[in-house]
Amino acid sequence: MPGHRSGGTGAVTRSTLRQQIADALRDEVLAGRLQPGQEFTVKEIADQYGVSATPVREALVDLSAQGLLDADQHRGFRVHEYSPDDFRGMIEARSLVIGGMFHALAEGRARSAPPGDPQTAAALAGVRRRGEEAQRAAAAGDLTVLIGYDLRFWRELAALFGNPHLSDFLHRLRVQTWVCAVQHLRRLADLRGRLWAGYTELADALARRDGRAARSLVDAYDAHSLALIEGLAQG
Repeated sequence: MPGHRSGGTGAVTRSTLRQQIADALRDEVLAGRLQPGQEFTVKEIADQYGVSATPVREALVDLSAQGLLDADQHRGFRVHEYSPDDFRGMIEARSLVIGGMFHALAEGRARSAPPGDPQTAAALAGVRRRGEEAQRAAAAGDLTVLIGYDLRFWRELAALFGNPHLSDFLHRLRVQTWVCAVQHLRRLADLRGRLWAGYTELADALARRDGRAARSLVDAYDAHSLALIEGLAQG
């Protein structure tokens, strides 16, 4: 995270800085270093990163719009606290989006993934490589690395559908579900064997356009996630 502005026009630089700050703070939440309910001000964040208040305020407003922060006109911002019911609702919404996406991919109706297209095959191979890294991280219980590769896996997979609005919506849902999950998962000393790791199996099912198998894998993933997080939330 740079501590001062680089070259270029002021508007472009501020926009870039705004995104960098938003990304850095999102990563802080996902890493558990910013806890649910934790409060801070624009000035505190600006001082932390050594930048002016304007891009910080814009970044915090962006994160509030994404549901990761709550804005208080008089007290600044705080990390949003998600409940188990929120988590269940996000999983259900995510499942509906993914179900439609898989159906289109399996039937060759996705805008950017026609059957037999070499570029589609290459893109799916790239998705599978992200899945391999995610599986290794899951097996090792490395939550930070897993989240990074998980988000890349699904972002690249959603891009095959060819609808950037759907891709952005799914990415936002996945970030929110991870933000909700990490507040519980970070309390566990050892996550080895506790995290879902069916990424390559899912990529292979989609490569052969087996929508039913892909759907079954995601249903199992959702059930695993719900059982794990709700169990941890209940103590």
